[in-house]
Amino acid sequence: MSGAQAARLLPWATPDGKTCLLVGDGTGFVARLADGIESVQLDMADDLLGHAADMLGDRKATAEELRFLGRRLVEALREVCRVAENRALGGSEPATMEEIRIMNTSRTADDGKHAGQPSDKEWTPPPTPPSPDGNGSGGK
Repeated sequence: MSGAQAARLLPWATPDGKTCLLVGDGTGFVARLADGIESVQLDMADDLLGHAADMLGDRKATAEELRFLGRRLVEALREVCRVAENRALGGSEPATMEEIRIMNTSRTADDGKHAGQPSDKEWTPPPTPPSPDGNGSGGK
C-alpha cells in the first residue's frame, strides 16, 4: 500500500481528551513513536495484571491499596482498548471523516459511570510503595 494516506489513532489524547490522529503512510517518526508507546503500554498492563493477581490474593491488602490498584487497572484497560481500536482500524480502509467524528464522540469510559469520577491527572508512582500493613513506608 505505498503512498496510501490512512488515519491512525494515536495512543495519546489532547489535554482536553480529544482523539489524536496521524494521517500518513505509517512509516514516519510519529508512527514509530506511537508504536513504541503502544508497546510500553501493553507491557505495563501485563505487569499490572500480575501485580493485581498477587494483591487480590493477599488478605492483608487494604481497601485504599485495592482502590489504587483498581484505578490503575482502569487506566491500563483504557490504554489497551485504545491500542486494540487502533489495530482494528489499521486492518481496514483508511478512516473516513465520519468515522473520525464518531471516535471523537463515542468515548464513554471517562464519564464516571464505571470507575467513579474521572481524573485528569496522569498516574505517577508514589515516592515509596505502600507497605503490606498500609502505613506507606514501604517496609522501611
